[in-house]
Amino acid sequence: MGKKKREFPNTYVIIFWIILVCALATWMVPGGEYVKESVEVAGKMEQSVDFKEVSAVGQWWTVMQSFYSGFTKQAGIICFILVIGASFWVVNRSRAIDAGIFSFLGVVTRLEKNRALARIGVSNIVIVLIMLMFSLFGAIFGMSEETIAFVVILVPLAISMGYDSIVGVCMVYVAAHVGFAGAILNPFTIGIAQDLAGIPMFSGIEYRFFCWVVLNVITIAFVLFYAVRVKRNPQRSMMYETDAHWREHIGAQQGGVEYYTNRASWISFAIAAAVVLMFTVSYSGDTWLSIGAQKYHTAWLLPVLAVAFVVSSIVSLRKSVHFYVLSLLGFTILYLVVGVLGFGWYIGEISALFLSLGLLSGIAMGLSANSIVKEMMDGAKDILSAALIVGLAAGIIYILQEGRIIDTILHSLAGTLDGSGEAGALGLMYMIQTVINLVIPSASAKAAITMPIMAPFSDIIGVSRQATVMAFQFGDGFTNMITPTSGVLIAVLGMAKIPYGKWVKWILPFILLLIVVGFLLLLPTIYMQLNGF
Repeated sequence: MGKKKREFPNTYVIIFWIILVCALATWMVPGGEYVKESVEVAGKMEQSVDFKEVSAVGQWWTVMQSFYSGFTKQAGIICFILVIGASFWVVNRSRAIDAGIFSFLGVVTRLEKNRALARIGVSNIVIVLIMLMFSLFGAIFGMSEETIAFVVILVPLAISMGYDSIVGVCMVYVAAHVGFAGAILNPFTIGIAQDLAGIPMFSGIEYRFFCWVVLNVITIAFVLFYAVRVKRNPQRSMMYETDAHWREHIGAQQGGVEYYTNRASWISFAIAAAVVLMFTVSYSGDTWLSIGAQKYHTAWLLPVLAVAFVVSSIVSLRKSVHFYVLSLLGFTILYLVVGVLGFGWYIGEISALFLSLGLLSGIAMGLSANSIVKEMMDGAKDILSAALIVGLAAGIIYILQEGRIIDTILHSLAGTLDGSGEAGALGLMYMIQTVINLVIPSASAKAAITMPIMAPFSDIIGVSRQATVMAFQFGDGFTNMITPTSGVLIAVLGMAKIPYGKWVKWILPFILLLIVVGFLLLLPTIYMQLNGF
C-alpha cells in the first residue's frame, strides 16, 4: 500500500485547534483587565485607562460552549450571510447574472478588437477599475461586511474572463480591505482613533491619501501579475480543481439565455416602484450624505434615483425580465451606498434590502409564493457552511475574554515599547497593532482599547499622535485579510468556496509585503515635516 497523502486541515479543524490553544493559554497566562477611570486634569475630567491584575479563569468545558456563544455574538453577520445566499440563489435562478456576464463578455470581445486596448488588455482595465471602486469604498466609509454580497457576482465574472475565484475575491474583498487599511476618511478606524487620541478628526489627510495610492498601486500590480499567469495557464491556479463548481455552473448556461418578458415582471416592477416612491417621499427632504467629517445636503438624490429606477426598469423590461432583474440588482447596490452614507445603514437594513431583491426577482420570474420560499431555502442551505464557520471563529474571542487574559496580552505587548527609540517604538506599536488584530479584528474595539494607552506614550517618546493613529490604521487593516477571527473573511471565503488553508498559502506573501510597505510609509512621519503630523 502506498503512503496516504497528507491532507491540509479543513477550515473547521484549523479554527477548533486555535480555540484549544487559546483555552490552554487561559491556564498559563496571568489574568488582567483594563479599567477606565475618570481623572481630573487642569480642572477637566478626562478618561484614563489603567491595567489591573485579576485572576485568570481557566477554560475547559467552555470550549464546547464557545460554539454557541460565537454564534450568538455573530448572529447579525450569520443572518446576513443566509439572507444574501437565499436572495442571490433566486437571482441566479432567473439567469439574470448569466445574461449580464454574457453581454459584458460580448462588449469585452468587441473592445479587444481595438489594437490599443488589446495591448493593454480590456480584462486588465476591468480588474483595475473594479478594484479602485471598492478600494475607495473601503477608504471613505469603511466597506467591509458589505463585500460579502458582491462575491457571488464577481467570482463568476472573474472565471468567465479566464481567471479564478481568487482573482474574483481580490477584485472586491482585497481591494476594499486595502482601502480600509489605507483609509482616507474611514470613520471606523481614522474617525474613532483620532478622536480617542485627541487630534482633529480626519486631519493629516494629505499623507494618508498618498499612502492609499501607494498601497493600491502595489495591490493592483500584485493581482494583475497573478491574473495574467492564471489566464495564460488556468491549471497553474491552486483553485483550478475547486473552481470546477463555478466553471460547471457557467458552462451549463452556455447554451444561451431565453429572453422574455411576462406579466409577473411588470407586477414586480409596480411593487418595486411603489416602495421606491414611498421611500423617496418619506426621506428625500432629510437626506444628508456623510463623507468623512463632511455632510452634504442632497435632497435631490432620492428623487433622481427614483426616476432613474423607473426609466431603467421600463427600458430593461422591454428587452427581457433578465435585464430587469439586473436593473433591480444595480439599484439595490446604489441604495445600499446611499443608505450607508446617508442613513447609517448596517447589516440589518442591508439584509432587508437584499431580501427585497430576492422576493422581487422571484415575483418577476412568475414563481409562486411556495416556489420563492423553496428557492430561498435552497440558497440558505448552499451557504450554510460559510455561516457556521463565522460562528465557530467567534468562539476564539469568547475563550480569551472568558479566560480574562486578552487584556494581559495587550498590556505585555505595550510594555515592550519602552526604551526602543522613535523609529523602533513606532515600529513596535505597528507590530503590536498587527498582532492584536489577529485576535481582535474589530477596528472600533481595538481603537477603544489601545489608543488611550498608545497616544500618551507617543508623547513621551517624541512620536506624533498622528503617526500613532497611522500605526493603528495599518496594523488594523492588513491582517484582516488573513485572520481566522474575522467573520467577514470567513464568510467571503465560504461564498467563493475557497478553503482557508489555500487562501492563507496564496495571500501570506502579499500580507508580508504590505506589512513591510506599511512600516516604510510610517518612517516619513518621523523624519519629514508632513501636514497634520
